[in-house]
Amino acid sequence: MARKFFVGGNWKCNGTNEETKKIVSTLNQAEIPSEDVVEVVVSPPFVFLSLVKSLLRSDIQVAAQNCWVRKGGAFTGEISAEMLVNLGIPWVIIGHSERRLLLNESNEFVGDKVAYALSQGIKVIACVGETLEQRESGSTLDVVAAQTKAIADKISHWDNVVLAYEPVWAIGTGKVATPAQAQEVHSELRKWFHNNVSAEVAESIRIIYGGSVNGANCKELAAQPDLDGFLVGGASVKPEFVDIINSATVKKSA
Repeated sequence: MARKFFVGGNWKCNGTNEETKKIVSTLNQAEIPSEDVVEVVVSPPFVFLSLVKSLLRSDIQVAAQNCWVRKGGAFTGEISAEMLVNLGIPWVIIGHSERRLLLNESNEFVGDKVAYALSQGIKVIACVGETLEQRESGSTLDVVAAQTKAIADKISHWDNVVLAYEPVWAIGTGKVATPAQAQEVHSELRKWFHNNVSAEVAESIRIIYGGSVNGANCKELAAQPDLDGFLVGGASVKPEFVDIINSATVKKSA
């Protein structure tokens, strides 16, 4: 079964109204493959979600960068999944390494958040990945397996989940996992799904790569058999994001 290529753009905590409109204008004018070739999602900060959704072309979807672990209430500063549904936001990023590391979100907390978002009908880009220290100690596969298991323990269906493998040491550093390094982890994650969830999920789930992806390295990465797309950080607010989206054609021609 062919897995549709997926490209997500995480704008993180960046932008003004004018800068956001400029990014959207670039995307609206871009020539990109059709929706049957690539699924594209961009994730602006919360305050720009409605603006982006109102201006952006219909074949690119919008994601939030996070949401709360349960229904809203007395949780100052948080955004509930119900609010995202109300705004018509179909996707959310959960478990990004910046939140795991800076805000101490545990594997279990991330699993709970994924499950709650899915229960409200929101699709999830769920992030896993190891630090440099963990990679150098040889525990990469143990770390990403534990992070993935914490999600698997809380959900029974994976149809609306995209798993993003993001080695922490490659995020915003300019370092990027080699295509072979990325393929190795993606392949092992797929084996993990085969052994611990089901052969069907292992075959169908999209496992995307994030970590200093740019216009120069995207095609070589996209050619890896178990790499189904990208979650892009810094480059997603630059014109080269269009080149990254267009790397989906590498898969189509393979």
